[in-house]
Amino acid sequence: MKITIKKVALIIFATGMFSFANAQKIAHLSLDSLISLMPETKTAKEAAQEYLKGIDAESIAMQSELENKYKDYLEKEATMSDLLKKTKQDDLNQLQRRIEDFKQQAQQDYQRKTAELTAPIMDKAKKGIEAVAKEGGYKYVLDTSVGSVLYSEASDDVLMAVKKKLDSMPLAVIPGANNASGGIKVPPSGGGKTPPKGK
Repeated sequence: MKITIKKVALIIFATGMFSFANAQKIAHLSLDSLISLMPETKTAKEAAQEYLKGIDAESIAMQSELENKYKDYLEKEATMSDLLKKTKQDDLNQLQRRIEDFKQQAQQDYQRKTAELTAPIMDKAKKGIEAVAKEGGYKYVLDTSVGSVLYSEASDDVLMAVKKKLDSMPLAVIPGANNASGGIKVPPSGGGKTPPKGK
């Protein structure tokens, strides 16, 4: 699982800024590397995986229900009246739509949950970067992980200084991580595969 992370580090390079920046103290770090070094990241990943398991379990149960109903329909189709056939086919189609809707909603919900879990990590990282920048007298801290710095004079890599600062700070509180095994809520039913159509 790859956690999508919004870039937090400050990248300021306006066209007329180069001559001004030469007189300023500049540092850089890889925000992605910093986030991966934080112990909260592992906790957030585990909580996200646990959440995903709950969603997957519901999706599998719905798909199994569809397959069982379709199998039952095929076994009894020859003896069904036209009205009953149509009713059963409508039921199968509705269940198929519910599964598709559920999968769409589940993807959105998982992305929302991942963002919720990573937000405290990003906030803590930003505070650590700001603290080290102020302590070191840096006017700018560039994020080298986004690869948008086309040219720069030599600057100080403050990754380990920020990591050390973060180690001295309390752990970020990851929502739902302490009760990840029992407190996972799955979105309401609603969405998989297209069921085979009855004849």
